[in-house]
Amino acid sequence: MRRLLWILLLVAMAPVFASDSETVIQLPEVDPLDFPSGEIVTAGSSTVFPLSERMAELWTDEGGVAPSIASIGSGAGFERFCVEGETDISKASRAIKDSEVESCNAIGREPIEFRVGADALAVTVSAENDFATDVTLEELALIFSSAETWSDVRAEWPKDAIQRFIPGTDSGTFDYFVEEVFDEDEEPILNANPQLSEDDNVLVQGIAGSPYAVGFFGYAYYAENQDVLNILSIEGIEANAQTTDDGSYPLARPLFIYSDAGIMAEKPQVAAFISFYLTRVNDEVIDVGYFPASASALNAAKAAFVDAMKTEA
Repeated sequence: MRRLLWILLLVAMAPVFASDSETVIQLPEVDPLDFPSGEIVTAGSSTVFPLSERMAELWTDEGGVAPSIASIGSGAGFERFCVEGETDISKASRAIKDSEVESCNAIGREPIEFRVGADALAVTVSAENDFATDVTLEELALIFSSAETWSDVRAEWPKDAIQRFIPGTDSGTFDYFVEEVFDEDEEPILNANPQLSEDDNVLVQGIAGSPYAVGFFGYAYYAENQDVLNILSIEGIEANAQTTDDGSYPLARPLFIYSDAGIMAEKPQVAAFISFYLTRVNDEVIDVGYFPASASALNAAKAAFVDAMKTEA
């Protein structure tokens, strides 16, 4: 009964905070204790995984049912959400593709996008690397494609072979990097024979293991491993909150979760968890290792949530 009253309250309040992008929208308070049962199944981006894991821990600590949080890559996450229909929430480090929306529609789902933060994709080397600190986008393309040794990129760098560690092809991080650095052509990076893994912690271990290794992943994995990794500046611009927010860091990108109004109506615990997520995320995102979404982006996510709940009420 309290769950139903909460949903009705949310719908009733919608006109009060529908469009003011200057003030952060306040969603009704959610008490996880009101949702002690029922599945909350999520899967997708390894980049968004630490953030969703943190939100799930807070939810569970306050009495809610423990959500399932699977780290399988953005593409694989959309496969489970839009094709197999197995998940309630899909995590993504890229926007959903038109083809994925079509797949969702084919099984009666209309994906709703919720912006939950921002990431500065981190290109990292071992802390033992004493020569590479900054690269251009052109050099980045060489490092992850045709260059065999570091000296092929810059003559003054070592003549040692480049060891590459990158996310798997199901990863939104892989997709984003290929789009930004290789103009969506994945052939050059795959032809360079990199070590691929959907587990970013495996990539961290590989990069940290050699002064001639290099790789990339979400900023949170660098933040957690600064004792063994160095991050490269791109085009002379460091990755930080300001350069991510203003977009000047060349590899800044948004982070998302997706769901569907029908799912949220059928499973009130899923709707409540998303509301809880959107309400608490900016308090946690920096500590996790990412950067907050702007007030306008977070407002848009909350407004999309309210609209979805109003539609299904």
